[in-house]
Amino acid sequence: MSFLAAALDRVKPSATIAVTDKARALKAAGRNVIGLGAGEPDFDTPANIKLAAIHAIEAGKTKYTAVDGIPELKEAIIGKFQRENGLTYKPNQIIVGTGGKQVLYNALMATINPGDEVIIPAPYWVSYPEMVALAGGEPVPVVCTAATGFKLQADALERAITPKTKWVILCSPSNPTGAAYTRAELKALTDVLVKHPHVWVMTDDMYEHLVYDDFQFTTVAQVEPKLYDRTLTVNGVSKAYCMTGWRIGYAGGPAQLIKAMATIQSQSTSNPSSIAQWAAVEALNGPQDFIPANNKVFKERRDLVVSMLNQAKGIECPRPEGAFYVYPSCAGTIGKTAPSGKVISNDEDFVTELLETEGVAVVQGSAFGLGPAFRISYATKTSDLEDACKRIQRFCGNLR
Repeated sequence: MSFLAAALDRVKPSATIAVTDKARALKAAGRNVIGLGAGEPDFDTPANIKLAAIHAIEAGKTKYTAVDGIPELKEAIIGKFQRENGLTYKPNQIIVGTGGKQVLYNALMATINPGDEVIIPAPYWVSYPEMVALAGGEPVPVVCTAATGFKLQADALERAITPKTKWVILCSPSNPTGAAYTRAELKALTDVLVKHPHVWVMTDDMYEHLVYDDFQFTTVAQVEPKLYDRTLTVNGVSKAYCMTGWRIGYAGGPAQLIKAMATIQSQSTSNPSSIAQWAAVEALNGPQDFIPANNKVFKERRDLVVSMLNQAKGIECPRPEGAFYVYPSCAGTIGKTAPSGKVISNDEDFVTELLETEGVAVVQGSAFGLGPAFRISYATKTSDLEDACKRIQRFCGNLR
């Protein structure tokens, strides 16, 4: 009998972390590797936010805090939701966690019973189905192809809902595709959800501010107020504020759910870092002008990567509305032979051979629930992106 829990049999390691670790190991061994696997802005945390953390340390704000967040950060989050999303919350409807991932995980742990189903549009962030499985639920992927912009359609959502459905998870803009739902597209989905009062909505809005080409972001409870009482709106400071390592995520939702999530958190990690919380107060309340400046660079990188990948043989790369990912198809390379002599039979073969041959680390689409494809994060310096795309072009050109 294994000493390890049987629940581990339901969970796979993170593919995005695995490819980042492999790229790091190859670099350490002296290989020239460009890592495009990590979803992490290359921009530094803004100076005013770092200074707020330093001031917190100097002021002795280094003790335990309330499990679910300091009052000052809760007020900043309430202000953000009201100002940017037209959503009104009270402090007992707000929770702060150690990153958005913990907030999502706590929500699932607090609500999922064995056999409960969670609808997850695919391609999906690799952690969604694994967290559902760890909580004892059943992930229900609904494939959303490039033909629909990688977005869940109302009729597909209707077909996926059963009496066992507890949650629908929506991520817009999306990790891994960068696809973002317009207000009209969200309204079509909320019209379905209004008819099914047993289904709750978890919206992962982590990439809210990373949108391009005049795209207007909206979130579910904003589009359909009837769903306010069964929507958990999740966000954080990691992406737009370049604070991935600070580990602060948050959510607004019904008080009863938030209390249950805080109970889970109280018996696992307790409060997030006090210092990171004070930095997040400054992030939300302080100057926001660096966000459009960063987005201008991200948009330029997106356009560069999309253009260059579409010049690679066998690759088709849609242009996403947001985030900092592209999700190109590599279907045109399947069945071809790599320089090593290996036949490319799936997208995992493609990314493995690309890394071994050209030193470019990307993540296979099958890890996100839809292949043959791969995800590139363009949150890295432009010169590296240009070099990586040239290597991909060369690799694809040398397939036979």
